[in-house]
Order: sequence, then C-alpha cells, then structure tokens
Amino acid sequence: MERYYIRNMKILDGTENMVPVEGKAILVESGRIASILPEAEIPAGSETVDLHGGYLLPGLINLHIHTPVSGKPSKKKLNYAALAKLLKLAPVRAVLRSLSGKNVENQLLSGTTTVRCVGGLFDFDSYNRDRINAGKQRGPRMLVSNYAVSVPGGHMTGSVALPVSSPEEARKMVNDLAATKPDLIKLMITGGVLDANVPGEPGILKMPKEIAVAAADEAHRLGFRVAAHVEGTEGMEVALAAGVDTFEHGGKPTPELIAGMKQSGAALIATLSPAVPFALLDSGYMGLTETDLLNGKALFRYMIECIGECLKAGVPVGLGTDTGCPFITHYDTWRELWYYCRYLNVTPTFALHSATALNARIAGIDNETGTVEVGKSADFVVVKDDPTASLSALETLRNPTAVFFRGDPIRDPKPKKFSFVEEQLDRILKV
Repeated sequence: MERYYIRNMKILDGTENMVPVEGKAILVESGRIASILPEAEIPAGSETVDLHGGYLLPGLINLHIHTPVSGKPSKKKLNYAALAKLLKLAPVRAVLRSLSGKNVENQLLSGTTTVRCVGGLFDFDSYNRDRINAGKQRGPRMLVSNYAVSVPGGHMTGSVALPVSSPEEARKMVNDLAATKPDLIKLMITGGVLDANVPGEPGILKMPKEIAVAAADEAHRLGFRVAAHVEGTEGMEVALAAGVDTFEHGGKPTPELIAGMKQSGAALIATLSPAVPFALLDSGYMGLTETDLLNGKALFRYMIECIGECLKAGVPVGLGTDTGCPFITHYDTWRELWYYCRYLNVTPTFALHSATALNARIAGIDNETGTVEVGKSADFVVVKDDPTASLSALETLRNPTAVFFRGDPIRDPKPKKFSFVEEQLDRILKV
C-alpha cells in the first residue's frame, strides 16, 4: 500500500515521557509518516488500517545481535577448528547465509524493525541487508559489521572474528572489511565468559592497546562508527583510549572510566539477556563448567553495576540482546527491556524509550526511525495492551498483533519460537 491511514489506536511515540495518545490517525505515504492528524479528519473513502484499539509504538531496535546462530542452547561448546574447516565448504556457507536471513526475519516478525549485527560470517549480513533494502526478502533494517576484528586467541576468533597481530595488520583488516560494505566496525578487545580459563576473571584483555587504537583510528578515518566487545575493566580502559563509540556489555567500572565515557560521548550497550541465564538457570542446559558459571555470575554483577553508574552519570545506555548466545533468541528483544526494568529499577516507559528513540540516536539513525514522528520511516509494533503500565505489562510485547516496516504491514506475525527456551526463560519472570 502506497498511501493509507492507520486508525483506531493509542500511540506511544517513543519519547522519554511518552503517554498513550488517543484519537489520532497516521497517514503513511511511500513508507514514511506523512502526517499525524485527528482521526475525524481522515477523508471519506480513504484506505485505512484499523488497529482495533491496540497500542502502536515505534518498532524496537536491537543494538547487539549475531545472525548465524539461533540462540537455541547446546551442551556442547563450539569447536572453532571444526567450524573453520566447515566454512571452507561452499554448501555450508550457503546454508549459513540463508539461516542468517531467516533469523533476522524472525526479529522483524517479533516487532524488532532495526538490528545492529556486531560480528558475523563473511559478508552474510551485508548481503541480507542489501536484499532486504531491495525488497527481495523480508527482514528489518540492518546495520552490520560483517566480521569483527580480534587477535590470535581472542574472543570469537575462528568464528565471527578475524585475527590481527599488529597495528599495521589492524589497519589493513579494517580496509579489507570496508570492502565488504559494512555500516560499522566491531573490535573484540577482551575475552568473554565462555572462553575464560580463570575463575573470577571474565573478559580479560586480549587486544593490546596499540592494536585497538590503530583499528579504531582507521575505522573513524573511513567514516565508520566503532563498537567494542569489552567485559572487563582493563578492556574498557583500552576501548576508552581507542575512542570507540560504543562499549558492548561492560564490566566492573571505575569513576575514571565513567567520567571518560561521559566526556568522549560514548554509549554503553547493555546486554543483560545472556548474563541472566548464567545467574538463574540450570547450568546443565548450557554445558557450563564451574569456571563458566562463576565468571558468568560475576559478569552479571559487573554489568548491573556498570549500567547503574552510567545511568547516574548521564552516559547513554542502549539495549541489545547478544542474540545467538545460549537461550537468547531472535524473537525475544522484549526480555531485555524486562530485565532492564527488573535489575536496574527503570520504568517500562524509560526502557521502551531506550529501545526505540535512544537506540536510534546511539546508532546514528534517529533521523530515520525510533519515534512516531512526521517524516520518519513507518516502523511500528502494535500490541494489545499498554506496555508502559507495569513491569508485567511489558510482556504484551511478546505477541504483537501487527508489525509495520517501512510502511508495509504484517498482520498477526508469527515468529518461529523454541518452546523449551520459552519455558525456561519464563521461569525467570517469576523469580
């Protein structure tokens, strides 16, 4: 539909102090919001979409996902050497590229209309992004890094990251990645919980400062924003020295780090979703060692502390799920909002604002999406009840009645879900 009106709804516009607004209609033309007007002013005979009293809000934005993996848990850890051999086979690459596309379609069907892919395989993410933009497949707006930059023995090297060993190699790698047409550059500065070997040391520094600085400088020279995987204090210090734009995950903060982030204009991307299962679910479902479990619980505490300090200092905090980690699927962005409210004591209204308008600003696309505002893309999610009413009301986001992306409506969307994952995660809602 090129031109139509959306009517009979309550609008939540994505702003920080939003309240439901009734009696308004939205005119959509060529995929954008052309006008917001009193419903009584819809011209007779116009094509309309009736939302039957539902709540319309901006489509959710997920700032941290990995597309090749589904999030379905496994008791076996990834064997990077075996994966590297498999990825040399063209049929395997074709399957994984197709799977990446299906996974991001699941994001859209769940009400997430924009995703930021921060570590993928080959150019799968930019390939799927371009097909979506050309109307050849269904999916959300995609901001992609393709491969991330790591170091030998670094985080995700051998899967969604490529290693460099010197500043010169780092600069060359950034240029090589630029040729795959990404939207941003991702650095793996520290390790992570699942590749840590020492209890109590999640996210130890892997990438030397001189390499991180060289990679970030080259990326900025080429016009790219830089996201950095950091799960420890030392890694955050290196990321700050490198001048990255977003700190992904976070770690135990110091006053100097928080002040530095504030001064630099960087944002923290909160990813509570992968940490919560470590802390609250049966570790046997994920094949965790005792070290994994200790480090996961430690990182959960550090993340909460880091997010809290950033909020106090006025450092922007965006939201992402780290989709692809065990129990973190491509249809559950709403759970990250629930965890944000539950563990940081923010309101559902603020969480929704963070996942829409603020996430758009952090990603540099706030002129395109993130709020229900004239001139922006018609990206909406529609739910039955008011998600700002209470913490439990946020759960209405798990079953959207409609999703609109660039003006195209999807009525009664049905994302593919894993019943076992849902059952286990729903236990957390009762803790």
